[in-house]
Amino acid sequence: MNRFRNNNNTISHNKLSKSKSLFDNAKRVIPSGVNSPVRFFEPYPFFVKKAKGSKIWDEDGNEYIDYCAGYGAMLLGHRNSKVISSVAKQLKIGTLYGAPTDLEVELATLIRNAYPSMQKIRLVNTGSEATMTAIRLARGFTKKKKIIKFEGCYHGAHESMLVRAGSGSAGIPVSDGVPDDFIKNTIVLDYNDYEKLENVIKKNDDIAGVIVEPVLCNMGLILPNNDFLMNMRKITRREGIPLIFDEIITGFRMSYGGAQEAFGIKPDVTTLGKSLSNGFVISAVGGKKEIMEQLSPNGNVYEASTFAGNPISTRAGIASLRAMHSLKNKIYPKLAKECLSLTKSIHESATKYDIEHQVNAISSMFQIFFTDKPVTNYKSSKLADGKKFHKLFTGLLREGIFIAPSQFETGFLSYAHTDSDLEKTMQSYDYALRQIRT
Repeated sequence: MNRFRNNNNTISHNKLSKSKSLFDNAKRVIPSGVNSPVRFFEPYPFFVKKAKGSKIWDEDGNEYIDYCAGYGAMLLGHRNSKVISSVAKQLKIGTLYGAPTDLEVELATLIRNAYPSMQKIRLVNTGSEATMTAIRLARGFTKKKKIIKFEGCYHGAHESMLVRAGSGSAGIPVSDGVPDDFIKNTIVLDYNDYEKLENVIKKNDDIAGVIVEPVLCNMGLILPNNDFLMNMRKITRREGIPLIFDEIITGFRMSYGGAQEAFGIKPDVTTLGKSLSNGFVISAVGGKKEIMEQLSPNGNVYEASTFAGNPISTRAGIASLRAMHSLKNKIYPKLAKECLSLTKSIHESATKYDIEHQVNAISSMFQIFFTDKPVTNYKSSKLADGKKFHKLFTGLLREGIFIAPSQFETGFLSYAHTDSDLEKTMQSYDYALRQIRT
């Protein structure tokens, strides 16, 4: 099924017999055979056996250069030695206590130092849990009901945010099982359209908060236009509306201080995840002191979790942030330079083969859209040719390059990617794009 071009530019044939067998077994015990819909692609996904640095290997022994990167989590690369060593030490003394540890305080302090807008921080487990808490906090703090979100932005799989969301729910306006009562207080607007945002805010006095991905990573990669974010910050501050930055993906990835540092904007509430722990299960929600103090037990906004702040994940978070901070003057310039080089090459190849396209990129994130029009919001992203993207994905996979299988995801570089990785990737994109033309 799969063929990979090796360093000698010859073609070898590799089967995925073990992955096919595993998928057949998975379908018997797991709905659709996968534990997250974004992992599925036709005819079946490969099953990963191990990973190291910039590479992953499937159960059949095939090697892939990884640009999915745990959907952005693996900023330092797979099995980073400092993170793994720190977690290994913790495993020897305990995994879960049901009581506080000094690790939680240390991690929260490191986060606050990197994100001054997060005056107080609550550790949680997942991005969905973090955004759910942020929204509940906004409503509890303001005593208002309505939340503004932007079409195509994915803020987790909880009811009020599954309205016209991106990523794995792109194309599903509202999930089955979500009663209208859950979504009636969610207002959906077009990203990059400040006039609509301003008009809605002016006409509605029941806005509890505005939540946004400062850079959209769940409908492909989409960048904010001009002063969109700055104007959003101005009007929400003027009207006393909490502004929530969902930095689950961009946090610690766009820069050590995330998108808010890169754009010079301080939100009222921030959610972090993914790169926070380089692959371990932990997220965080934090913001202004007066908002965060609404959380129980002292406040009346309830949030709780058995596994929140568990020592395994907090150890991983501490080790990850220390590594990123010590190398921040190397990591982020390196990733930006490599991303620019890679996307320039992709653009040149697509142009050479006369393929209509747009390449969006920033920092260590990138995506190609097969359309002749700029992609600036969900509607324009939907105009891109998804069949061509699937051909690209398949062609890259045959070449040993793994990107997320959906057009509505983003490609990610890691600090572990090498010059030879990039050279092979550029050649593979050229090969895959040539196949699209033919």
